[in-house]
Amino acid sequence: MIDVDGLISLVRNYNPKTNEKLIRDAYEYGREMHKGQTRHSGEEYFQHPVAVAAILTEQRLDDATIVTALLHDTIEDTRATYEEIADRFGEEIAGLVDGVTKLTNLQLSSTGSRQAENFRKLFMAMSKDLRVILVKLADRLHNMRTIKFMRPEKQVQKARETMDIYAPLAGRMGMQWMRDELEDLAFRVLNPEARSSIIRRFITLQRETGDVIHKITNDIRKVLEKEGIEADVFGRAKKPYSIWRKMEEKGQGFSRLSDIYGFRVITESEADCYRVLGAVHRRWRAVPGRFKDYISQPKSNGYRSIHTTVSGRDGKRVEIQIRTREMHEVAEAGVAAHWSYRDGVRAENPFAVDPAKWLESLTEHFDTAEDTDEFLEHVKLEMYTDQVFCFTPKGDVVKLPRGATPLDFAYAIHTRIGDSCVGAKVDGVRVPLWTRLKNGQSVEIVTAEGQRPQAAWLDIVVTGKAKSAIRKSLRAEDRERFVRLGRELARVAFEQMGKKATDKALETAARHMGYEDAEDLLARIGSAEITAREVVEALYPELADTSGDEIEEARAIAGLSPGQAFARAKCCQPVPGERIVGISYRGRGVIVHAIDCPVLSEFEEQPERWVDLQWHSGKHPAVYTVTLNITISNDSGVLGRICTLIGEQKANIADMKFVDRKPDFYRILIDVELRDAEHLHTVMTALEAESAVAEIERFRDPGRKP
Repeated sequence: MIDVDGLISLVRNYNPKTNEKLIRDAYEYGREMHKGQTRHSGEEYFQHPVAVAAILTEQRLDDATIVTALLHDTIEDTRATYEEIADRFGEEIAGLVDGVTKLTNLQLSSTGSRQAENFRKLFMAMSKDLRVILVKLADRLHNMRTIKFMRPEKQVQKARETMDIYAPLAGRMGMQWMRDELEDLAFRVLNPEARSSIIRRFITLQRETGDVIHKITNDIRKVLEKEGIEADVFGRAKKPYSIWRKMEEKGQGFSRLSDIYGFRVITESEADCYRVLGAVHRRWRAVPGRFKDYISQPKSNGYRSIHTTVSGRDGKRVEIQIRTREMHEVAEAGVAAHWSYRDGVRAENPFAVDPAKWLESLTEHFDTAEDTDEFLEHVKLEMYTDQVFCFTPKGDVVKLPRGATPLDFAYAIHTRIGDSCVGAKVDGVRVPLWTRLKNGQSVEIVTAEGQRPQAAWLDIVVTGKAKSAIRKSLRAEDRERFVRLGRELARVAFEQMGKKATDKALETAARHMGYEDAEDLLARIGSAEITAREVVEALYPELADTSGDEIEEARAIAGLSPGQAFARAKCCQPVPGERIVGISYRGRGVIVHAIDCPVLSEFEEQPERWVDLQWHSGKHPAVYTVTLNITISNDSGVLGRICTLIGEQKANIADMKFVDRKPDFYRILIDVELRDAEHLHTVMTALEAESAVAEIERFRDPGRKP
């Protein structure tokens, strides 16, 4: 553990005017409060707050943040109180410690409305003082570095939460180094075999090619020396998770990935950045579509840099980032650069973004969300995506998340433009509405009177604003039909519980669940946004399903009448964990369909036959057959590896059928017996990772008779 003099020395390296007495007092107070406490590893607990403080010194943060790190667990885990900390260390530090304590108690990995409310609290804490999040991120980083001492199930929970929430948040704040490390530490827990495989391939590659990083770094330095440009050049291999993500996104094996190394050129001036770019492009051929100028169009978190990819030594793709030293400081610290110190004074970095303005840009669309799902959609889109910059015909810049389409562009300009969109031109050429936009493109939207949003648009757009506007329009258009269907589903669900769906009951449920009125509630039931069962359980929690962990197939479905027979629809093959609905047949009982099954459209005018159902919660046996459509390369041993992979995931192959044979590939339908939707996802992910699998999808056939 770093002693108090060692910690003060770390702070003094960048802030000679540090309040040494304040840090020393906080160190001794925290150590006394945590006395007798130990971590899972058996080490003295106070080692953790000291390690968190040390991580924050790497970002050259102010004394208040360092002291908060030393005290961040005292209110929650010791006899210390807010009042005592405020009295000894001041209101500013007490407020920061209290903020970190409240964040620690938030269950951000929970689901539904609770998760939405907790995210609101997260952003509320950030809006008060962003340093609270900086301490929390450093706290999570140290916990992930020492996660091996936790119970296995706790490791998975923390790793998933880190991957889903904290790593993207660090990235959105511009702290890319922290995001990379958090993701890789979580990856080590969630998929250790894949990570080990990538590391082994790296070692093999290095043995075959030598130190590629050193060679390419020297190549770049020679080019810059020839041009008379002074700059530092650094190279690194990308983190295993970053490589895994590229393999997943591109559907390529490791051997086909070429840009697995990254290089950084740090210059003295902005003009030198563009001189470096010119020198690099003259020496090597630029890869089309891989150039981004974040100097002329900075990210909202203050990030500035030029990104380019060239075909370097031996034809290998080389990704190069070019920036000045000041830009590099912001790229490393992100929003935290606002609090960075140098030589005892707050560093005046012209590129450091104002945290208040950054937070405002992050949350500007949150208040427009109409319900829980839309709010979470906004949050995750803002946190998890990079941005592209496109232009209107008049030259105005429109910021959109990566993957955005002309429809997103139209809604970003105005809802009315989006609703009436019938086409788009990108750089003067007519393109489909599902085209993914790229940086620097000019977009012109074609509109027509009488045009209305279509349901298919929801699969095209990616922004929360566009999705919200489309849903709102569709709800208004289909409201009457949805209300009628919702009323029938509610009636059946209430009667199955021995209750009546009276107007008063529906009004009460709407108010309790946060909807406008009973009609709004019924419309959402009819549009499958919520289930009638959820409405019943919101009013009568004591009727909620409380069945045990072992769920027999014969009693897997909740919502049926006593003794009522049921069967899974063959067309969509629903599995536990998926939203379902039943269609009743005279003499045959109920056929259970997935809520998105296209066959359900045949019964829209027969609401009396619909039965609101759901799977009993708990552990289900692996008896639910799902058909997978897999395309594999026609090589020896491939089919055996596929079968082995499925078996390793504790799934059983019930049937196999070859539907297409070509000289270079086979297409096969495999019936796999699974437990639930999560088991299905696990099997498909394992198969996708196999390099011999070209394509895999869940096979659904509307023509199969129920």
